[in-house]
Amino acid sequence: MTIPKVQQRTVAPRKEGFPFPTIPSTLTEPEARKSYLLTHYWERFDFADTTLVDNRDVTEQGFVNFIALLADGTTPDELMRESMENWCRRFIPSTYACPVLMKMADDYLYNPNSPFYNEHLYGMYLEALIKEFPKGDAQISRFGFRLSLLKRNNPGNRATDFTYYLPDGNRRTLAATPVKGDRLLLVFYDPECESCHAVLGQMTASTALAEAVKTGRMSVLAIYTEGNEEAWRKALPDMPEGWVVGTDRETVKTGALYDLKAMPSLYLLDGQKKVLLKDAAFEEISRFLGF
Repeated sequence: MTIPKVQQRTVAPRKEGFPFPTIPSTLTEPEARKSYLLTHYWERFDFADTTLVDNRDVTEQGFVNFIALLADGTTPDELMRESMENWCRRFIPSTYACPVLMKMADDYLYNPNSPFYNEHLYGMYLEALIKEFPKGDAQISRFGFRLSLLKRNNPGNRATDFTYYLPDGNRRTLAATPVKGDRLLLVFYDPECESCHAVLGQMTASTALAEAVKTGRMSVLAIYTEGNEEAWRKALPDMPEGWVVGTDRETVKTGALYDLKAMPSLYLLDGQKKVLLKDAAFEEISRFLGF
């Protein structure tokens, strides 16, 4: 007997979209509608639904839209803070969603390579975590430490002083480092780091930077922050001419004096060591200097 073939039906998976709140029709002004959207943004999202939380097209895209609205340059700080607190208050109780969304916030807001990198908004997020996490939770001290680190060496403030050592062993401090042309490019680097190779190669290839250093219009101070002095000395011949190169013997890292979340880390200072640009890309520094 021939068994008839059963025709298989392919059922297309149901596409889910982010469950945006319904804005009351009585709100007609753009500012009022935006305020309602942000403060109620996550109310219809089910943080207990693990499948939904893992759906990047919904959760991650929803988060990206959320932070893009918060950081569009027109949102008042008070609204940003309230919206962050509302979000944190909703996901923190979920044992599954909480670590997933915390990692998402770190990746998007705290990673300098992210197009959404935003220390101001990330600081509000940390404050919201501290406020909304259960009192006594061990993670709160970690949030507080990161927040204090985030507040250091911001534009307008004087850069934290530290001691470093030149290749000949002479000891110097950042505060006492002479600066030409009222501009000091401070570079924290590691010659064994791949991204450092790429950025230092970019800086070495910049004829405008080389000319500015050569003509005394600015100074460059490159500080090795790791503990392998042999690796540091081996790479010294590769450093550009005219740069001051030193090692801090891990003082900056162990003392958490600067927020070295990614290497290299570039700071542009003036002659008084006031921060002009914090943890900036070389392209941003070049534009600031008119290269």
